[in-house]
Amino acid sequence: MIAWILTGRFRRSAILASVCMLSVVPAAVRADTLADALVGAYNTSGLLDQNRALLRAADEDVAQAAAALKPIVRWTADIAQGFGRTTNDTGLAVVRSSVDTLTASVALVADLLLYDFGASQFRVEAAKETVLATRDALLGIEQNVLLRAVAAYMRVIEAQDFVALQNNNQRVLTQELRAARDRFEVGEVTRTDVSLAESQLALARSRLAAAEGDLLRAIEEYRAVVGSKPSRLAPPPSLPQIDRDIDTAKALAVRRHPDLRAAQHQVAAADLLVDASRAAMKPRVSANARYGLSETLNSSSGNATGSIGLSVGQTLYQGGALSSTVRRNMAQRDAQRANLHVVRENVQQSVGNAYADYAAARAQLEASDRQISAAEIAFRGVREEATLGARTTLDVLDAEQALLDARSIQVSARSAVYIAAYAVLAATGRLTAVDLKLPVQIYDPAAYYNLVKDGPVPRSAQGQKLDRVLRALQKD
Repeated sequence: MIAWILTGRFRRSAILASVCMLSVVPAAVRADTLADALVGAYNTSGLLDQNRALLRAADEDVAQAAAALKPIVRWTADIAQGFGRTTNDTGLAVVRSSVDTLTASVALVADLLLYDFGASQFRVEAAKETVLATRDALLGIEQNVLLRAVAAYMRVIEAQDFVALQNNNQRVLTQELRAARDRFEVGEVTRTDVSLAESQLALARSRLAAAEGDLLRAIEEYRAVVGSKPSRLAPPPSLPQIDRDIDTAKALAVRRHPDLRAAQHQVAAADLLVDASRAAMKPRVSANARYGLSETLNSSSGNATGSIGLSVGQTLYQGGALSSTVRRNMAQRDAQRANLHVVRENVQQSVGNAYADYAAARAQLEASDRQISAAEIAFRGVREEATLGARTTLDVLDAEQALLDARSIQVSARSAVYIAAYAVLAATGRLTAVDLKLPVQIYDPAAYYNLVKDGPVPRSAQGQKLDRVLRALQKD
């Protein structure tokens, strides 16, 4: 890992040490790659599972809306005990009689909506648009999960490199302190020089403890995102391909970013709900049929009746609820249209910000190479001059700290470059498992929808297939 960030003599020695370490690592030990981290995040994300379930709930809304266009069949059963007493004065005599009957009846009733000026169909289409919006929202969450995995992976590597740098810095300062004490014994430096070296070494130990704490936090973030703690992390792969033209990237984001597509579907759903609420104020035409049996249980009487017919009706006044629903849906439509404008601006701004972060990180990384080279030359020169008495211990410590700072900047810049590059992909809508060609079982949002959109009954072939799917999802 140190060989990844050092240059010159330090790089050669670090590479040699790394080769020696690899020679004793068992062949079965395999380093985790960035692709492994992305696969783990995709397969174990509770956030993705949560929103997939919300998508399935939206799928059911389509089935429920479509149910209004299908026949409604129900049955009723009643049993009633009748009792009473009657008195009839005929003028010649008073006749008294009692009534004691037990009547049972059962009826089968069917209703079918024939025409409602499209109100129910508008609701079905609005539910479908909501499903499409929820699918795109799920893709947006998938991008966030994968970007967080990239950041977690790079943060662990960055934290490991910082620990390695601080360990190396502590070793160098320990040597500097030993040398200062030796020179103090022969009278070449004062006690102040020894104290400065001791102070810097104590500071290095403190920074090492802080770096180790940062590494532990980075490991916990990795575990939370990927689902397991990192073992050995391989160096990151080559950077993804990034469009050079920011205007082209913005145009691509406007076409395919899931957040923007979700907002467009939400506008379409809101428009359809306005049409549905207006149509709901108009008449409805429906067909109905009824067949019933009735029997008096304590006698031999009974009858069977049936009917079939058409009904037309319209709500003329409902306390203003119907017109209020129209106005509310119009306000929600206007809100969704405004939201679409906001999302479009946010998407374009996110692309611009991602490109700015990427350019800044690359420039900082390139500058850090030159900074490290100059800091190494300065450190070696100051140390040689100190042996000749031309430099103080403080000068050596300052030069060593400048070299450490340069290497730290390079570590942070390299991590920032990778995170910024993948942030560009996310900003343009290309950070999905499909776009990255991850070796995972891609979640099919249409599979569940195709099973439930027609509202299958439990005992049908499609209903039984749906039950198997639900059991596989552990949601039954």
